[in-house]
Amino acid sequence: MRKKIAVIGAGKVGSTTAQRMAERNYADVVLADVVEFVAEGVALDLLEAGPVVGYDANVTGITVKDGVGYEKIANADIVVMTAGIARKPGMSRDDLILTNQKIVGGWAEQIAKHAPNAIVIVVTNPVDAMTQLMWHVTQFPKHRVIGQAGVLDSARFRTFVALELGVSVQNVDAYVLGAHGDQMVPLPRYTTVAGVPVTELLPQEKLDALVKRTRDGGAEIVNLMKTGSAYYAPSASVAEMVDAILFDKKKILPCIAYLEGEYGIQGVYAGVPVRLGTQGIEEIVKFNLTADELAALQKSGEAVRALNKVMGI
Repeated sequence: MRKKIAVIGAGKVGSTTAQRMAERNYADVVLADVVEFVAEGVALDLLEAGPVVGYDANVTGITVKDGVGYEKIANADIVVMTAGIARKPGMSRDDLILTNQKIVGGWAEQIAKHAPNAIVIVVTNPVDAMTQLMWHVTQFPKHRVIGQAGVLDSARFRTFVALELGVSVQNVDAYVLGAHGDQMVPLPRYTTVAGVPVTELLPQEKLDALVKRTRDGGAEIVNLMKTGSAYYAPSASVAEMVDAILFDKKKILPCIAYLEGEYGIQGVYAGVPVRLGTQGIEEIVKFNLTADELAALQKSGEAVRALNKVMGI
């Protein structure tokens, strides 16, 4: 029996995520939105691409309105939460919090009701706080509520390192931890190019510039696009996480996880390396951080805690 993936939000991130899921051909996809018939239109378009691309995943679009339609996500194995307002130039991710709290909180209630056994991947910004909200409302076990950010941030850092050195991105491995935004914590010490530490290949000032560009990576795209934010790389990052879960890969990826003392952080979601498998987060992996790296990560956790207080959770 095919797996079922529900994607909440038929905007650019949601639509592209649904496309990536359909093209993998290992699950049926339900795409949901509150805007009338948008999800249905995207789903039909994806279905009609199937004969050309070579997939036969069933893609269904639903409009949820006046309490009707939510039942279509029933028994989803994975729910990907992308719905929410996007950033505009000059806005930080944190500026979105109160509006997106209502959207994510409402959907969390419906996910808990109709897909109580699902693993939830949260993408909506500010993603660390929205992941905490999802966990708080659904009351799911912590290993089944995961935030996507570190995979994306690490991909951006890998891209910038590869461009700087003129090598394939496939030769670059990197980890970016912490909150998604100004408080993220790129780890040049854990970044390698064909096994060689990047600290041996680039001077400190150049590494500092690449770290800064990674922190500003989302804003850079928002400022270029003017009317939207990134969606190709975020959806690709979700797909990597879904692959790790559905195929039980036990893959170590930087994800937003609930911490209970790990890295000296208590009671908040923050970006750390985790092992992803069929149960969701199966282990929080401990890196040996320097005092400065650990302090930066803990500061990141406190920034998330401050956002949680704004939401009243």
